[in-house]
Amino acid sequence: MGAVFAAAMLLLSRRTAEYIVTDSDNVVIHRDTIGLAEDKKTDTPDEKEHKLLVVIDAGHGGIDPGKVGINKALEKDINLLIARKVKQYLELSDVEVIMTREGEDGLYSPEDSNKKVQDMKNRVALIDSSGADLAVSIHQNSYSEEYVKGAQVFYYATSIHGQEMAEIMQNTMAEVLDRENRREAKANDSYYLLKKTETPIIIAECGFLSNSEEAKLLMQEDYQDRVAWAIHLGILRYASTMER
Repeated sequence: MGAVFAAAMLLLSRRTAEYIVTDSDNVVIHRDTIGLAEDKKTDTPDEKEHKLLVVIDAGHGGIDPGKVGINKALEKDINLLIARKVKQYLELSDVEVIMTREGEDGLYSPEDSNKKVQDMKNRVALIDSSGADLAVSIHQNSYSEEYVKGAQVFYYATSIHGQEMAEIMQNTMAEVLDRENRREAKANDSYYLLKKTETPIIIAECGFLSNSEEAKLLMQEDYQDRVAWAIHLGILRYASTMER
């Protein structure tokens, strides 16, 4: 499966591991910081512990299926499966995680007249009230031409932090999933979640459900594991650049 994903399996088998070795990084996980380092930090009792807090948003849900794949796969289901795996990887790396949804339902009430709008408003409110350092919204893409494929990450056009995070995530997803993917992180000024959320946030489109090859892969658990590992690693790499 490659050195990067093998490292993930090693981490899962050693739930108390303090570092992760990848192709290019030695990512050291401390109790109060996440970064690229050579030596483990020894905390003193007087030092204030700070855990990275991340919101993972599984896009769509409930009455909103999202994209429907060429193989009839529902985006909302794939998003949730990947989001759960990202949560597991991050928690193994001593990161605190909040999920916008952990089940089938969307973030709306049965009596809401416009459930889609209320769902989006509630996601924004949850993310911004959480005090999170960053948020990643997990989605799947679709296009009219079947040949189009490849993960792509979006950020709000005027967000400096969003752009930095998106570029790191884009490079990491290409490295782990498909080194021939030449897509670049893309600015966007119309996606509701990107426009309305004050917390640094990106949207990670993991692949195209309109592409038969990617739609098949995205239904496979081992590939979902790789996608989740890539997102987790991208978060850690971005976190290593943050001022604490």
